[in-house]
Amino acid sequence: MGQKTTLYQKHLDAGARIVDFSGWDMPINYGSQIKEHNQVRMAAGVFDVSHMTVIDVGGDDAEKYLRYLLANDVAKLDQVGRALYSAMLNHDAGILDDLIVYRMSFGYRLVVNCATRGKDIRWMIQNTDGFRVSLEEKPRLAILAVHGPESVQKVCEVVADSQANQIRELKNFRGIEMDSWFVARTGYTGEKGLEFIFPAEEAPELWEKLLAVGVLPIGLGARDTLRLEAGMNLYGHEMDESISPLAANMDQTIAYEPTDREFIGRPALIAHKHLYESGEVPKLVGLVLEGRGVLRKGQKVVTDKGEGVITSGSFSPTLKHSIALARIPISSQSCEVDLRGKLTGVRIVKPNFVRFGKKVFK
Repeated sequence: MGQKTTLYQKHLDAGARIVDFSGWDMPINYGSQIKEHNQVRMAAGVFDVSHMTVIDVGGDDAEKYLRYLLANDVAKLDQVGRALYSAMLNHDAGILDDLIVYRMSFGYRLVVNCATRGKDIRWMIQNTDGFRVSLEEKPRLAILAVHGPESVQKVCEVVADSQANQIRELKNFRGIEMDSWFVARTGYTGEKGLEFIFPAEEAPELWEKLLAVGVLPIGLGARDTLRLEAGMNLYGHEMDESISPLAANMDQTIAYEPTDREFIGRPALIAHKHLYESGEVPKLVGLVLEGRGVLRKGQKVVTDKGEGVITSGSFSPTLKHSIALARIPISSQSCEVDLRGKLTGVRIVKPNFVRFGKKVFK
């Protein structure tokens, strides 16, 4: 038996199929995974992602500390409520984790992956020397993500008018503190959506209210196909401690300026950048198979420049054909995938397939 979120019984009541996810008993689906996927693309669905780890960072040196700890620069968060996506690197510029950091009234809030919780916290503690900073894990907070074109409308139907008015005004990558609740316009699906970080004991009531207005529960299976369609990375697939951000399509999340900012992994990352520009570091791309077959993680990719590997792949419910993310040699022009011993041609596209329910690649 694994750890359970406060909504575990609600998942069972909704007919969830429960699986182990990094030591947590989590819903993979509640019936048809494709139906759940399409619900988010066309209407609104709610995900319980309370298994993720919330860490609050405070103290006089909180900003200085996070500017050293993270590859992106929290100095960009010039207002309370702003959010930033970043990698946390080791000294070799391998990715320890990817995360969201929010500017809060008390300092900063990080949301990191549950599978990397232990090593993340150890690394953060190890690197506090010389900083007046406090770290506090918040295990009594739940996280609900409500996503889809109708998500904001549906949420505003079930919260107080004063909350609804503030939520309607939120812009992308912005959040707002409302007493013990924090609500942000962030997410992992490529759709309009909201994420609630709030006391776990209040989660069942919000869950029931959302279901009562037609928001459907969505499992981790559809969450994965949604994020793949949106070209979003998954830790352990597109990135890990052996992978540079440059080989994970994350260069845009690195703040190289100002040049005098020291952050963990910077010297190694600069060396990676020179190798990348000379074609010695592979590139993360999108692959499209419009014929028969399904692209899966681990399948070998053969290009005119050498070999690569699929890091994530699946049938796309929105596009009705298979898509994948793959790490291949830079400047590859032609590409084939080994499908059961047969090399099958695929198209190379930018690693982004669907946004707001629409195809985005050419």
